[in-house]
Amino acid sequence: MSAPDSTLFPPESDRRTSVVVLAGFVGLAADGVDRAAAALRETPGTVVVRHDLAQLREGIVHRTVRSATQHHSAVLELAHGCVSCTLRRDLLPLLCTLAQREDVGRIVLALDSAFEAEAVCQAIEHVVVTGVVGRLDGPAARDVRVSSILTCLDAAAWLADATGDETLAERGLAAADDDRTVAQIAVGQVEFTDAVIAVDSAGYGRTDRGKLAAVLARLAPGAPLVWVDDPRELTPACVEALLERVPAGSRRGRVFDAHAPLLRGRPPLTSEYGVELVEFAAARPFHPARLHEALDVLFDGVVTARGRIWLATQPDEVVWLESAGGGLRVGGAGRWLAAMSDDELAETDPERRAMAAMRWNERFGDRDVSLVILVHDADPAQIRAALDWALVEDEEMRLVERAPDRVAQWEDPFGEWHADPCDSDETAALAVEDGKSPRGEAK
Repeated sequence: MSAPDSTLFPPESDRRTSVVVLAGFVGLAADGVDRAAAALRETPGTVVVRHDLAQLREGIVHRTVRSATQHHSAVLELAHGCVSCTLRRDLLPLLCTLAQREDVGRIVLALDSAFEAEAVCQAIEHVVVTGVVGRLDGPAARDVRVSSILTCLDAAAWLADATGDETLAERGLAAADDDRTVAQIAVGQVEFTDAVIAVDSAGYGRTDRGKLAAVLARLAPGAPLVWVDDPRELTPACVEALLERVPAGSRRGRVFDAHAPLLRGRPPLTSEYGVELVEFAAARPFHPARLHEALDVLFDGVVTARGRIWLATQPDEVVWLESAGGGLRVGGAGRWLAAMSDDELAETDPERRAMAAMRWNERFGDRDVSLVILVHDADPAQIRAALDWALVEDEEMRLVERAPDRVAQWEDPFGEWHADPCDSDETAALAVEDGKSPRGEAK
């Protein structure tokens, strides 16, 4: 487990404009975002930016910019109505423009539920912004810094959303070709956050609150949590105090790749209310066909699973697995260091090389299996047994060592990468889009 990274918070000399990102799903969580935004804009110098994407499919976006004393609204027409267009063509240039204003000391982004905070932060850091008057082209991160992410959630609905398999389209919240799931959004919002507001309008009992808090503590370790019965309780003092409690070592919009430590922020490793982080590590690869069968164990009673996989049939490729509720994706995350040329090695992250050196195997280098599974109603022993069964056996391991050409002929449902659950035998290996998430897995 890594120690807090001092680079996760800016030095006092950082004069870039602070950005607070508010995220929350529909319903009470979205109401919480609106109330938190209204509370924060009471602080002098704060402006709140919101893009309403309800009509995005028609190529129309409603944008508002508000402070304590001013309110500006605009209707934007985008030729290609999509979230990335909204980011590139309006939100990022707007951030750069606002950062140039002397009367703006903080920007609050009240995200529409169609936005994902992680994607927004990655865009701020890497997407080149062009055409802003008086500014040289470059990423918005030259002008602004993400100081904190705050996520609002509906305490009564979040766990069911985070462990289901319904897509956003099936919920009526996205176009039919949007294959993101409700669980992916629910889990991603909390995993990426620095602080949480839980709206408990249903009056959760002690056990239910305890279980949800246990999940949140392991999914977003160190993130302060505030419970409210109604979004109207989110006063300026309450929200500002919550942001002040964000630990110095929080990620604050930082995007980690597939080779970063899987356990960050010192999460609890004990079991609480049936909630537990299950670690699975192995120094031998998975048999792809058996792994495909074993993955069913990650769908029931599991909030999320993620990690790096060594597949016997793909010895050069790091395979990334990530699940949320009843959906799972597998995709490429680059090459193992042991499969790289000297020139490629020289370009890799020194921290990754240092971590790999600590577990280097003379025969297989840095190849291994490393997974973390967050369970809330599943037997950890059953999960470990299923994954152990999927590993290559001793005789198969000898083939991996001595006859890789024969191993390459094994059945491999992950040959075109993978999405689960499968609908039929014919879709056992579903091709997915080429677009990659920051961690490298196919999305």
